[in-house]
Amino acid sequence: MQTIGDALRNALHLVLTLDPGVREYALRSLLIATVATGVASLIGIPLGVFIAERDFRGRRAVVTITNTLLALPTVVVGLVVYTFLSRSGPLGGLHLLFTVPGIMIGEVFLVLPIVTAFTLSAVARTDRDVRTTALALGASPTQALRTVVSESRFGVLAAIIAAYGRVVSEVGVATIVGGNADRFTRTMTTSIVLNVDMGNFGLALGIGIVLLTISLSINVVFQSLQGGTAE
Repeated sequence: MQTIGDALRNALHLVLTLDPGVREYALRSLLIATVATGVASLIGIPLGVFIAERDFRGRRAVVTITNTLLALPTVVVGLVVYTFLSRSGPLGGLHLLFTVPGIMIGEVFLVLPIVTAFTLSAVARTDRDVRTTALALGASPTQALRTVVSESRFGVLAAIIAAYGRVVSEVGVATIVGGNADRFTRTMTTSIVLNVDMGNFGLALGIGIVLLTISLSINVVFQSLQGGTAE
């Protein structure tokens, strides 16, 4: 039976030698996270700004639903997306089940509430005097809105970073929608689960180290941008 020391040595060897399998899973995970977060941001940021800046009927219910979806289990999202993309589902003809684009779709739905809710909160917390001052200085309503969003940029950035981190570390959607097919849809998280089940602790630990490194890098970038924003 493999000891913890052996597993650590194997893990470091896999990382330092840039094992092709680890590299493949890492690149695929980064691709999925980047595309899914980008699409979710393009939808969620304007949506969050709209909800924060507009008074409309049912607004409180929309905010409550958005906040509730933050705790939505990933396996539930995966199951719903699987139902839609399966052969008997309404989108079965697109043949996206067990594909990387299919995983991306599931991840977009998973992190869209995060981007929307964080953006909404950031814009809502911005001092209302910002809009009033901008309008008093001759700005148009659109320019005043841009000023408010600009003042909320750190919160919006936090929304993007949080969404990216959620996708990179997520396993439910990737497993259910992607099927964890080697060389096609396997990601870092699904590979860790598989290798632990198979007793390949060294490989699982190596992939885990890569995953932690990526997460650390994301936080370093976030802290750097935070410092730049504060200046």
